Amino acid sequence: TLSKTETSDEAHKEFYSHVGGMGEGPWKTIHWKAEGALEYAGLLYLPSVKPFNLFNPERKNRVKLYVRRVFITEEAEELLPGYLRFLVGVIDSEDLPLNVSREMLQRNSVLQQIRTGVVRRVLREIEDGAKTDPEGYSDFWENFGAVLKEGVYEDANNREALLKLCRFRTTESNDLVSLEDYISRMKTGQESLYSRSAEASTNYANSPQVEGFKSRGIEVLLLTDPVDDFWPGAVGVFDNKPIRSVTQGGEDLDKIEETDSEKDEVTSDIDPLIEKIKGALSSAVKDVRVSKRLTDSPVCIVADDGDLDLHLSRMLQQHGEAVPNSARILELNPKHPLIQG
Repeated sequence: TLSKTETSDEAHKEFYSHVGGMGEGPWKTIHWKAEGALEYAGLLYLPSVKPFNLFNPERKNRVKLYVRRVFITEEAEELLPGYLRFLVGVIDSEDLPLNVSREMLQRNSVLQQIRTGVVRRVLREIEDGAKTDPEGYSDFWENFGAVLKEGVYEDANNREALLKLCRFRTTESNDLVSLEDYISRMKTGQESLYSRSAEASTNYANSPQVEGFKSRGIEVLLLTDPVDDFWPGAVGVFDNKPIRSVTQGGEDLDKIEETDSEKDEVTSDIDPLIEKIKGALSSAVKDVRVSKRLTDSPVCIVADDGDLDLHLSRMLQQHGEAVPNSARILELNPKHPLIQG
């Protein structure tokens, strides 16, 4: 409840240790007082280290709710969305009743308004930290980026603000880049943002589906967190540009300028081979066709437009989920010696 000028970094570090149970100081302190139709004080901390229970399925937040300096609860699920569960600190309201019950919190309009204001304030402060302390934000993103991306999937009202906070590694850069950075580097003729999902341990930057994009110098976002299988489909478009997976069919690379080596024509007729392979594989594949994306590998498998991304389908099957039995598309590289042979 003190003003900013009455506090010190040392006092904040001590209080952060008290409410958060962590010895190292926070990356960023968010200290403000809301006045007007609603009055409440907020003192929240963005941690500098990842708590051990960050991915607990219960997704409980760790912000304590007070009413006029009287402790109410530290389990007010309605106070913050699950994707901000890494926050620690205190919210002290002047407007909630002191005798507010657990059931009342669930349907209290004042708490909902506080939640809206707190979320917007926190996202604004994180964005400011990303601009003023990019190195510190990179560390923060490594710790909590996967959790923030849950909000991209869940929170449509704050989706645009969250997408601006997202950072990714790409086939062209091991440094973290924003979606704005990606768009500023898009090639002439490129109309979509391209991504590739896989486990973090997989060398998927060199997967067959990525070859045609790399050969044209097209950056591909590398997505390694489990939530990355879900939010691109929920978002669909960023800055009026579709977000598309390189493992799904229909990628139109013809509009993007080719290198000289790619312009070499294939003189041999591949149609009879395609018909032979279709006959041999029968219903095991949906289609067999010439690939625009392959440069080094002889073949690759892709999903058709509208079908589940390959990695998402595989992940759902591993978790026992029912997945539509969609046959995949086999693409051939007509320039590869194996296919020519």
